[in-house]
Amino acid sequence: MSIKLVNIDDRLIHGQVATTWVKDYGIKSIIIVNDAVANDPVQKSVAGLAVPDVKVSIFGVDKFLDVLKKTSIKKVTMILFTNPMDALKCYENGLKFDYLNVSGMRFNEHRQRLHKNMSVTKEEKEAFDALLNHGVEIWMQTTTRDSKEKVSNLLKNFS
Repeated sequence: MSIKLVNIDDRLIHGQVATTWVKDYGIKSIIIVNDAVANDPVQKSVAGLAVPDVKVSIFGVDKFLDVLKKTSIKKVTMILFTNPMDALKCYENGLKFDYLNVSGMRFNEHRQRLHKNMSVTKEEKEAFDALLNHGVEIWMQTTTRDSKEKVSNLLKNFS
């Protein structure tokens, strides 16, 4: 498989993704895996506007897992999740990766801020913990030009 980066960013594809991750990793394809996005015609229609030279595909989690069983990823690809629960489900059902980056999980009234660009709910923390227990290395890095922080260290501040 040609998966170059597995990333969580609830903002999906935006300027920072287009100008740093895509460019610096030579990404030719982005696969967004999220049920809500896959069922939202507006998000689907605008998802790839920031990356006109990159093929953008959008799948619900179960559909992506079905596709993954039938085909292999050939292009240099970024898998983009909006949350760690979807990443965990995919990991436990066939999408093996040893590195996960978190570039953005916005703060809201349901999330606790652990970093200026990473806030989590209890369910999200539990999904990160499960991925860490599977041996996945997880880092918080907003762009390729920013410093990296271990998510396991950030999760210690969750209360």
